[in-house]
Amino acid sequence: MSEKKLMKGNEAIAEAAIRGGCRYFFGYPITPQNEIPEYMSWRIREVGGDFVQAESEVAAINMVYGAAGAGARAMTSSSSPGISLKQEGISYIACAELPCVIVNMVRSGPGLGGILASQCDYFQTVKGGGHGDYRLIVLAPASVQEMHDHVGLGMDLAFKYRNPAMILADGAIGQMMEKVVLAPQRPRKTEEEIRQECRTWASYGKDADRERNVVTSLELQSEVMEKINQRLQAKYKAMEENEVRYEAIDCDDADYVIVAFGSSARICSATVEMLSLI
Repeated sequence: MSEKKLMKGNEAIAEAAIRGGCRYFFGYPITPQNEIPEYMSWRIREVGGDFVQAESEVAAINMVYGAAGAGARAMTSSSSPGISLKQEGISYIACAELPCVIVNMVRSGPGLGGILASQCDYFQTVKGGGHGDYRLIVLAPASVQEMHDHVGLGMDLAFKYRNPAMILADGAIGQMMEKVVLAPQRPRKTEEEIRQECRTWASYGKDADRERNVVTSLELQSEVMEKINQRLQAKYKAMEENEVRYEAIDCDDADYVIVAFGSSARICSATVEMLSLI
C-alpha cells in the first residue's frame, strides 16, 4: 500500500531526498526554504547520513563539490540570494562533471528582495547561472507531489549525465501543504557498490585494478580546455534531446497556448478550464 502524508512542499523535498538515497546534506538557513535543512538535520541521521550547517552558502556548495567528487549522493538547498552565492561552486561542479542536487526555493528580488514567493530566477537557472558555458538539469514542480517526485528524478538524472540538477521551485509551493504519495525507500548502497558505480570518475583513492581519479575544473592548456567544452556541449545537447518533460493540457486543437511553470502553472491550468466552459 502506498504511504500518504499531508506535508509542506519543503518537507516533501527533504523526505524525497532521503528516500532517493541522499546521505549528505550541506545547507545554510534562508527563508523560505528553512524547513528543508531543519528536516534534514534530524531525518538524515536516522538513515546513517550526515548533515552539516555550513558557515555560508559558499561553503555549503563547496562541501557538496567534495562529497560529489567522492561519488556520494549529496544535496544542498537555498533561496535566490543564497543560490547566487553558490554560482561559482556550481560552475566548478559542472566542469568537473559531478552529480548533485541543488534546490532553489525562489523568493522575490532583485537584490536581497523579500521572503515573498516568486519565479524570478528562471533565466539564471536555465542559462547556467554562473561563469562559463555550462547548463543545469532543471526540474520545475507545480505541486507538493511534484516537489517530492522531482528530487529522486533529479538525483537519477544527475548521475546519468554527471551534471548538477536543480529543483526550481517557488516559495508558494514550498510553504503549501498537500497530500503526498511517498516514494519507497531505496536500499542503502554499500561502500563497494558506490565504488563500482563511480569507479571511472570518483576520487576515493587507488584500487588494485584502477589508477586514482583526479577531480578538477582547472585546465591551463587551451587545447585541452577546448576539448572539455566540446564534450560538455555534446552532453548538454543530449540532455536537451532526451530529457525534456512537460505536461500539455487541452492543447490538441488550441489556437492559443499558455506556457507556465510552478504555482503559476496551476493558475493557468484553472484559467484554461474556466475558459473551456464559456
